[in-house]
Amino acid sequence: MFDGFTDETFAFLRGLEANNNRDWFQAHRDAYDNAYVAPARQLVSELGPRLREHSPTVNYEPKVNRSIFRINRDVRFSKDKTPYNPHLDLWFWEGEERGWDTPGYFFRLAPKHLTLGAGMHRFDRPLLQEFREVVVDDGRGATLDALLSSITTSGPYTIGGATREKVPRGWDADHVRAALLLHEGLFATAEGPHPAETHTQQLVDYCAEHYSRLAPLHHWLLELRAKVPAAPARR
Repeated sequence: MFDGFTDETFAFLRGLEANNNRDWFQAHRDAYDNAYVAPARQLVSELGPRLREHSPTVNYEPKVNRSIFRINRDVRFSKDKTPYNPHLDLWFWEGEERGWDTPGYFFRLAPKHLTLGAGMHRFDRPLLQEFREVVVDDGRGATLDALLSSITTSGPYTIGGATREKVPRGWDADHVRAALLLHEGLFATAEGPHPAETHTQQLVDYCAEHYSRLAPLHHWLLELRAKVPAAPARR
């Protein structure tokens, strides 16, 4: 049973943040196994079935490199060569293969804050085109606007995914929903200090409640994805 994250979990994350190197990590490998991976597996195992109550086709697997992100950073193309992520990331995804081409629910536990969210951080090109068509359509765009408004008024949620500075060429910069044309992904998040539930088994209920409020966006994106073939995976 998941009993919450412990003081050892946060001591490990704070220590890794301050000493992001292999020697420190290897010296604290037991804390990684027992206070980071073990409770993460328990949380995934209990939270996954709760998500399926409103998102029946969501997938989860309580393993590292599945629902639990690897703590090792991919530094091949980054100027930042620190080897480890000083936070815990979890992912509950749609589709047979774990990836980013379908919507999902995400969780990030950092030394000082917790982030919960749902959506897609980046659309592939065919999906992006369809999304823009929806935005400028009178009926479908208004429905999306109402959905996003209902989410932001239901709790401490912000809508993300607007990565462009200008509306893309060929689209109306004066459109009533032009702000959504700046998006190349769409997701909603709640971020704040660790709630009291973090150290208890009630964190499962806390996360499940937030995800249930974000589920309408997840379902909307899932329907949008079903209308558009996914772009071929890059090799």
